[in-house]
Amino acid sequence: MSNKNENKPKSTAYNPAEVEQRLLSEWTEKKFFHGDPESAKPTYSIVIPPPNVTAVLHLGHALNNTIQDVLIRKHRMSGFEAEWLPGSDHAGIATQVIVEKQVAKEGTTRREMGREKFVERTTEWAHQNKDLILNQLSRMGCSCDWDRTRFTLDEGLSEAVEKTFIHLYEKGLIYKGHRIVNWCPSCKTSLSDDEVEHQNFDSHLWFIKYKIKGSDEFLTVATTRPETMLGDTALAVNPKDSRYKKFVGKTVILPILEREIPIVADNYVDPEFGTGVVKVTPAHDPNDFEIGKRHDLEEINILNTDGTVNENAGKYKGLDRFEARKQLVSDLGDKGQLEKTEKYDLSAGTCYRCHTIVEPYLSDQWFVKMAELAKPAIEALKTGNLRFHPEYWSKTYMHWMENIRDWCISRQLWWGHRIPIWYAEDGTMFASSNRPTADQCKGYDPKTLVQDDDVLDTWFSSWLWPFSTFGWPEKTKELEKFYPTKVLVTASEIIFLWVARMVMSGYEFMGEAPFSDVYIHGTVRDANGVKMSKSLGNGIDPLEIIDKYGADALRISLVLATPDGQDPWISKNTFEGGRNFVNKLYQVSRFVMMRLDGRKPVLDELDDSDLVIFDRWILSRLERTIQTVEKGFAEYRLSMAAKTLYNFVWDDYCSWYIELIKPDQPDTPIREQSMNVATYVLQRILRLMYPFTPFVCEEINSQLRKTESLDRENSLSFAPFPVADGKFIDDELEDSLKQIQEVVTAVRSIRSELNVPPGKKSDLYVRVNEESFGLLLENHIQYFRSLARVENLHCSTQTKKPPLSASAVISGAEIFLPLEDLIDVELEKKRLQKNLDSLKIALEKLSKKLANADFLANAPSDVVEREKAKKVDYQERIERLNKNLEQILGW
Repeated sequence: MSNKNENKPKSTAYNPAEVEQRLLSEWTEKKFFHGDPESAKPTYSIVIPPPNVTAVLHLGHALNNTIQDVLIRKHRMSGFEAEWLPGSDHAGIATQVIVEKQVAKEGTTRREMGREKFVERTTEWAHQNKDLILNQLSRMGCSCDWDRTRFTLDEGLSEAVEKTFIHLYEKGLIYKGHRIVNWCPSCKTSLSDDEVEHQNFDSHLWFIKYKIKGSDEFLTVATTRPETMLGDTALAVNPKDSRYKKFVGKTVILPILEREIPIVADNYVDPEFGTGVVKVTPAHDPNDFEIGKRHDLEEINILNTDGTVNENAGKYKGLDRFEARKQLVSDLGDKGQLEKTEKYDLSAGTCYRCHTIVEPYLSDQWFVKMAELAKPAIEALKTGNLRFHPEYWSKTYMHWMENIRDWCISRQLWWGHRIPIWYAEDGTMFASSNRPTADQCKGYDPKTLVQDDDVLDTWFSSWLWPFSTFGWPEKTKELEKFYPTKVLVTASEIIFLWVARMVMSGYEFMGEAPFSDVYIHGTVRDANGVKMSKSLGNGIDPLEIIDKYGADALRISLVLATPDGQDPWISKNTFEGGRNFVNKLYQVSRFVMMRLDGRKPVLDELDDSDLVIFDRWILSRLERTIQTVEKGFAEYRLSMAAKTLYNFVWDDYCSWYIELIKPDQPDTPIREQSMNVATYVLQRILRLMYPFTPFVCEEINSQLRKTESLDRENSLSFAPFPVADGKFIDDELEDSLKQIQEVVTAVRSIRSELNVPPGKKSDLYVRVNEESFGLLLENHIQYFRSLARVENLHCSTQTKKPPLSASAVISGAEIFLPLEDLIDVELEKKRLQKNLDSLKIALEKLSKKLANADFLANAPSDVVEREKAKKVDYQERIERLNKNLEQILGW
């Protein structure tokens, strides 16, 4: 005899913390997520965008890694040898800045510590943080191959970086140049163009007068950076500008420093900007640098690396650049050499790490020639070998690639991959991973060679990530199996910094793109649409959400809240919806298991005989849902797929099918074949939802199958992902059920609005337009009688409205619900009128508040929006109450 309790779930309430900890341990110990390079299965691989070791993960990381995990879990279920390689980035500038601040608090500096000890200290700190980050990823449910975790400064990746540098150097694609670079005075290092973020500032245009030598005439120059005039070595005008032709070849006297500089003609000058005369400062502006080369001008640097001005600035030496500006402008005014000042909206470059305004700065740096490397990466997009999702991001990629500039790769730091160049005393250079041997540096003593002090840009290691992590430059089994990867999931901010560079390096070193698809997701914003950031304090800690609601709630909420290709607006309340959905799934599963009454659940094969209309309907809806989910995955529209599943589970399965198959009497068994359908559909729900909510689905599946220990045979990790075959799809049937659902919904709405007690039943009168609609209702009344609380059904094309009844109009019918024996009409009138009066008073007060200009101007935007939403709610409720009162008063 079967035990009626054997299918009952372990707990009445879902406990995410207990389930997640247990399943994480089991998944990891049994290496479910370890990709086998010798597998004959088709490959589906992803390399994680390595998070920086400098901080804990934020909601942006949670969204990014949830998307990756959804994709990898789905394809692992679909029969692929799935490999998701995790890791972290050493984050050169950001990490060094943090550790320097730490040692400063201890009363020392990195210079006093020395390079070796400082790097050891930074390594220790980075590895501690790295472990914290990996733990966070695990708690989110990321099914990474933890055995293959990599770090951009580990031994293998360092070897790859050195080999790459030497290869490009020997190929003539890496060179050292004396050029204008972006310089961060705070981080004291150069930055590539793509590491500079432009921000708008309220600034000024200063109009400075330069006296023509030997004349009383002046030329006026407009500038946004007056302090750089101390490094001027010329003025320039356009050769076609008739106003200034007579001055070309003459000289002016540089204000304050009284230095004589020439007036040159150059086509770069825009006659329409400012006065049509520009100051030329070759050491502090990239365009001026080029003008200087064309006219053989002197290059005078006025800045120190920390942003103070040097001895070339005369009496301003030692001042901060902005203090020097302030004093210089004052002195120009005192001397009558400042013609005027105008307000100006300035777009200035800032450091992407510390947000300090960067300076164009002339220095010796290492560069990569990018034009040649870009050619195959451009062709990849044109030929379809590289695809962006959404597709419009391909235009951003192409615009940057077709206008690419050389990449400054040297950084004046200690933390990072040290540049593998060695210098002899006479300046001769040798490229080598280690100190060159006597054979490598013939004519020089190897002991006298000195390695370059600088390190490489962090992105120089990251652009090799898709293949260096699998063992390149060695020809490993992992590299052969898992490269190229399938998809890169990332945000739009690093299309230039990382995505494009990885494509270039993939073609240069592996002969093919590192991935075929790039999935760009939105940027996480707060409830007011402001980008979440640590500095603004508007971020949400994903671990706090996991602790409160569970990892599945975090994951499904993020995917549901992120419209495909758009930015999600998220508050802490966002995750309540995910929590409620996870609980709903657990509770409906618990109900189904309890009603099995000891029978073995039908999970894998369903006998499709003896199916009633509602059985066939839920199977049709299931097939249609699977089709939409398949389309969502194929088109990288995961939010659409998740919303489709959410609606199917919550509405079709829980709210309709489970309610429809419940008998009127609670103790009566559910029809056996309907229970078979219920468990069969539930099993497919678990498989479909597993990539999005893996913990609760694995837990329910284990309870459903009475699994004590997970293995590759019973875990959802390897269960076949549902594939639609169209077998059960029935359009006509779905249309019929939609009509029944509209009737039930209308009746429920009337009962709710008129405050009918749930326990009271009523007759239902339906006037149908077509007899077929009436027959449909009459033939299936036994299934929805309980849902609509119907006693007797009266249905025909001639049905008349009974006295004292409420009505509703739906497509193809009019519904009447007699209420005489259900409610106290007079009492209900008073209740409705009282509610209506209260709402009208509240609406009047709120309308006055929203008409108050002071309130609109001073209240926070989220408060204003909340009040506007409240007004709409009041108006809708008043409209419904009026409608209900009209029905009752009409009696």
